[in-house]
Amino acid sequence: MNVFLAGATGAVGRPTISILVARGHRVFAMTRNPGLQPEIWQAGAIPVVQDAFDAVGLRQALVAIRPEAVVHQLTDLALLRDPERRDEALERNARLRKIGTANLVSAAVAAGVEYIVAQSIAWIYGPGPEPYLEDAPLDVDAPGSLGVSVDGVTALEAAVLSTPGLRGCVLRYGRLYGPGTGTETAGEMPLHVHAAAWAAVLAVEKQARGVYNVAEANPHVSTDKIRIELGWNERLRT
Repeated sequence: MNVFLAGATGAVGRPTISILVARGHRVFAMTRNPGLQPEIWQAGAIPVVQDAFDAVGLRQALVAIRPEAVVHQLTDLALLRDPERRDEALERNARLRKIGTANLVSAAVAAGVEYIVAQSIAWIYGPGPEPYLEDAPLDVDAPGSLGVSVDGVTALEAAVLSTPGLRGCVLRYGRLYGPGTGTETAGEMPLHVHAAAWAAVLAVEKQARGVYNVAEANPHVSTDKIRIELGWNERLRT
């Protein structure tokens, strides 16, 4: 397939490129940093220098490429490395999930793309019995920084799952660890970045729809759905 990968040079995006290319897909890898083009070429993908906040440019890029699927791994979390800027980082990430996703979805529709899979998070369910299934309500009344994240997630998921003419899939990732994440240690509700990338690739190949929790076995969220329907497991690596 021809796949357009947004967020291609992030912690999950890099292994997503590797897996897609190894499985014979043609990958158009989006980055806003022109200096990363050589890395993308070396990985076997075709670089697309574009900013998710540039709605016109993004639409032009997708219309020119006309991919068969879009993979959304966009995040803006670099400021999390500075504890004093945590709230700012979450605000920026929520803005990207709202506006960047809206722009990406609009561009996909304009380009005639019929399928999209997007990264979300799994620690935003509302109070209730655990482990949470995918149809459990989200914590839309959460205060503070968690509320900011939930607000961004709900906008992202609504755009991906409810846009007419677009078949959408949302992957609610656990807490990432591994290369590029800043931590090599599995914490609560853990998910290795390579296994996260595999979930996106399997979703594309199987044209999965709806919501899937993606994490290593844990008491907080059920991951039975993705294991049964997509054949995913936490041992998958690039």
